[in-house]
Parts: sequence; structure tokens; C-alpha cells
Amino acid sequence: MKELDSFDFKNGEVLIFDKPLEWTSFNVVGKIRYKVCRYLGIKKLKVGHAGTLDPMATGLMVLCTGKATKKIEQLQGTEKEYIADLKLGATTPSFDIETEEDAQFPTEHIDLKSVEETLLQFIGEIDQIPPIFSAVKVNGRRAYDMARKGEEVELRSKKITIKEIEVLDFKEQHLKLRVVCGKGTYIRSLARDIGSALNSGAYLTGLRRTRVGEFSVDKAYTIESFCDMIDQAMEQKKKEE
Repeated sequence: MKELDSFDFKNGEVLIFDKPLEWTSFNVVGKIRYKVCRYLGIKKLKVGHAGTLDPMATGLMVLCTGKATKKIEQLQGTEKEYIADLKLGATTPSFDIETEEDAQFPTEHIDLKSVEETLLQFIGEIDQIPPIFSAVKVNGRRAYDMARKGEEVELRSKKITIKEIEVLDFKEQHLKLRVVCGKGTYIRSLARDIGSALNSGAYLTGLRRTRVGEFSVDKAYTIESFCDMIDQAMEQKKKEE
């Protein structure tokens, strides 16, 4: 990891963070922008992220500052890797733990062999319908705003690419997967579709993004460590003055 004085935030930096649970992507961008602006003694700085992570997901977020924000579109198009935990035998309206279970299904017929055979149909370019609890826009409005108000939301399917799916663990109703995919993939929708293909149900109980292109979460800052680094540098600057 670079030392703080080697960063050039105005000309542009690509920063990687391990997003905590329940933080929105907007929260992360806002916090880092605030800290960097204070450190630089300025009021405004361009900061954007190269791909949203749901509040109930953790893991890698790529942020760009200053002129590096021009790289965001390119970074959004890179390959991503996730570790996903699924509960089999039930569904929720949001396809994750944000909402309560709304239906239960049998799982006695599901074994490791049937899981591995079913996953093969999701490799390659497939059609996927995004979750209604998502930031997809419908006639200028966010789908999740409409869904939370009980309004009917109809989303169109889109082409996405799944490059790899690996079973990491399978015990009774719990399935842990490693997924490598392209831009625009909703792992929540993938969980729903896997459950349906198994003649059962499934939803996400945990999701962690471990890689975006060449960037890996094991080399990322935590929000706390980055903010502490800035606070310590500002404290040192005060002492020197």
C-alpha cells in the first residue's frame, strides 16, 4: 500500500476499499471524499466508484478520484469475482436477507451432483432479470423505490456473462459458491435462478466481492485504516506548524 504523501488525489488516484456490511456505495464515496477534501484543504473533489455493491454485501469497491474518474467506465467493464452464500429451500422478495422469506420449497431431492450439473447451465452468456429491489431505473424511477412502496415493477431481462461457478461448500440447505462474471451481473438474481433450476428456491444470505479486474480485496484499505492514516497525517501536520 502506498504512503499518503505519494498520492495525487487531484490529478487522479484509483483507490480500493473493503466495504463493510450495511454501508451503501454512496456512503463509502461520501466518507472518502470528505476525508480527502479535509486532508487537501479543499471543498470539492471528484470521487466516483466503479461498480455498486449492495448494502448487504461486503468486499471490494474501486474508487477513482480527480482525473482518474475517466477510468470508471473502463473499470466497470472488467471481470469480477464473488463469494456467495445461498440458502436453499426458500425465497425472499429481494432475493437476499433484506426481506423476510415469502415461500418455502422442498430440498430433499438436492445433492452435490444435481447442484454441479445445474450450475453448468449458467456458464456463458445467459439472460438474467434484475431483482426488483435494485437500482435499475424504470421510467426514470429506481426499481427499489417502487418495490418498497408496493408498486408493481416489471424488469426486462438482459444478457450477462458468467465465466466460472465453483462449489466451495454444500451442506443441507447451505450452498457456498465462487462466481466469476462480467459487467451487470446480479448475484442475487443468479441465486434465485439457481434455486428455480433445482426445482426449489434459493436466496442470498451473504455476498462478498473479492476481485474487480486486476484489483484484489486482500490488498484493499478498510475505511477505518484509510481514515486513520489521513487523521494521523493531519495531526502530524498540526504539530509541525
